[in-house]
Amino acid sequence: MSEAVIKVENLTRRFGDFIAVDHVNFEVHAGEVVGYLGPNGSGKTTTIRMLLGLLEPSAGKATVLGFDAFKQSEQVRRQAGYMSQKFAIYDDLTVLENLTFYGGVYGITDKTRIARTLELVGLRGHESTLTHSLSAGWRQRLALGIALVHEPKLLFLDEPTSGVDPTARRAFWDLIYELADNGVTILVTTHYMDEAEYCERVGIMRDGKLLAMDTPSNLKRDIIPGDVWEVYAEPLEAGLEILPEIEGVLRVGLAGDHLRTIVEKGMKRDDLLRALKVKNVHVRDVVVGEATLEDVFISLAR
Repeated sequence: MSEAVIKVENLTRRFGDFIAVDHVNFEVHAGEVVGYLGPNGSGKTTTIRMLLGLLEPSAGKATVLGFDAFKQSEQVRRQAGYMSQKFAIYDDLTVLENLTFYGGVYGITDKTRIARTLELVGLRGHESTLTHSLSAGWRQRLALGIALVHEPKLLFLDEPTSGVDPTARRAFWDLIYELADNGVTILVTTHYMDEAEYCERVGIMRDGKLLAMDTPSNLKRDIIPGDVWEVYAEPLEAGLEILPEIEGVLRVGLAGDHLRTIVEKGMKRDDLLRALKVKNVHVRDVVVGEATLEDVFISLAR
């Protein structure tokens, strides 16, 4: 196992009587891409702000890049990059002017370094474009470039793909893995369940608590209590009402044109068909499904 770039022990943050982060423990190792998954308000951003020394914890401790996150925050921020949910970009400046300005904040005046960052995030050729005319996906790339201009060893990305289209999200994740291949450690928060599948490990947050952290495949194997079947019933409403009453059915949810059904391990397709037929529910088909991180989250949240 590589060294721990982030080590968090019983990290807690209270705002009055409200506990935003509740005794969280985890580690992130060098070169990892770790996802921090959870709905808005679950404590993801508060955790990152404490790791960057921007917010003092109520209890617990954390080391980041070998430094105390709270007593040596300046050393942490010199070697870490942060792309916030609402990144600050000056709309009346060009792409190059924005990047040059933020590079200056870190003491970066080398034009070669600026050009290399533009190339890395795919903005070469857009140097003279005014930022206000950029699409959401291109603004996102610029925000990433700003977080990378000082060539950090660790990168915090706080819901970086929120509000962009699926194609831009996929391209952004390609960039993330290019950075990881070059040795950058990345902690990325998201509320997109499918997006978390891209991560090597995923931590799942809810109401300030870290419910689990492991690889996506291990989480699905260890957390999902049974097998997944996709049931195509007609009408769907009848299946949705009847399925929870069948012995061995653990959970049922609407999934587009069918019902996503989790059953006890070992329950067969014919068992489901037979039970639904007895209840006079017409079934077009029942096919094997695959567990998702959304299934994991729902199981943990319950």
